[in-house]
Amino acid sequence: MFRDFMSEEAGCHPALQVSMNLEELRLYLLAKKGATEETPFGPGALVYKVMGKMFALVAEDAEPLSITLKCEPGQALFWRDLYAAVRPGYHMNKTHWNTVTLDGSIPQSELSGMIDDSYELVVEGLTRARREELARGPADPD
Repeated sequence: MFRDFMSEEAGCHPALQVSMNLEELRLYLLAKKGATEETPFGPGALVYKVMGKMFALVAEDAEPLSITLKCEPGQALFWRDLYAAVRPGYHMNKTHWNTVTLDGSIPQSELSGMIDDSYELVVEGLTRARREELARGPADPD
């Protein structure tokens, strides 16, 4: 999915596929159904939520950029073992969250999978009524 979003056919320059910048990351996160961007912790920390529940936290001032994502416990350990750029979630429950440094060492297909998994985990944790509300989308103002 991310590869399609970032493809040359989608108007993205191939060089941008090597390392994601903040705007590309924001666009990908906000493309998720019902996703919102907030700054409850002040400037420098972009929080992405679906139906009021966080699925990503971007440290926009970090160099290189980093993102904290929800993850199943076994998968969290797998990613940490596989990539040095993946560590236990910074200021988060270390069992369920990973912080990923976007230093170019993780293939974009895997990064997109981590983002997608985080979003899906949060959606799966919503009540059935909230999932149905999300599926319906925003109400018409008319």
